[in-house]
Amino acid sequence: MRQQGRKGIPIFTSQLTATLSVAMVLLLLGLIALLGIGAHTVTDGIRSSVGFDVVLSDSVKTSEVNALKQVLTSSPYALSVAYRSSDDAMARWQQDTGEDLMEVLGVNPFNGEIEVKVRPQYAATDSLALIIKPVAKMAGVKKVTVNARMIDDVNRNLRAVFVVLGVVALILLVISLALINNTVHLDIYSRRFLIHTMTLVGATGAFIRRPFLVSNVISGLIAGLIADMILAGGIVAIGSGDPVISSLVTWNEVAVVLAGVVLAGMLICLVASVFSTNRYLYASYDDMFK
Repeated sequence: MRQQGRKGIPIFTSQLTATLSVAMVLLLLGLIALLGIGAHTVTDGIRSSVGFDVVLSDSVKTSEVNALKQVLTSSPYALSVAYRSSDDAMARWQQDTGEDLMEVLGVNPFNGEIEVKVRPQYAATDSLALIIKPVAKMAGVKKVTVNARMIDDVNRNLRAVFVVLGVVALILLVISLALINNTVHLDIYSRRFLIHTMTLVGATGAFIRRPFLVSNVISGLIAGLIADMILAGGIVAIGSGDPVISSLVTWNEVAVVLAGVVLAGMLICLVASVFSTNRYLYASYDDMFK
């Protein structure tokens, strides 16, 4: 005869329900992790557009321009360095406005410029202030321009977004851990009389715990694999429909998240089963009804 859980529910059905419940919670944790990685990628992309412009003097020499470009390109903060001559600046103005300043002014009013985009970790006003100070003193440099107000606004908005995401992720993580703990507890609760019977016949605590721990670790493994399959399928589906969204998370990062989901499922189920089993291991018969 099959073992019965509470109110005649078969043990297999109870374990299956618990495994699927844990899988859904792990799916939520995986989604949180992927959203966090995607948000970090978007943030780096925004900060990678931050930089400064080096305006060259009218009498700058070609050798000075080349030396300046070499210094900027080899610097640890530079993500990209692009040189625009005064003629390039004039052509860009004409393309954007349709106005020929040479006909109006008789001279080219633009100076040559070197546009520098900095790496995300340097995209802050204090970091840029330290960077541009020595650059402004280099030969052939007229001035260095940077939109400090725009940079402050970008960083302020990004910090606000990450604070909100962090609070939401923390709340969801706590709820997820509580749900998994309750799910495992209910599964062991349905077999509490079996635990009590084994203690009456002299079984040791380690002997009683072992099958419950192994069973729940396996359930956590299966739940993690189920969550991984759903996550991977969703990523493939989204990637085929919108390559821009799929580019926010690399497959190496996805692999780390998927492995973390499985390990988290096994570890959380293991810890929850230890506490739940110990609760009924030394409980009296009257406590079985509580």
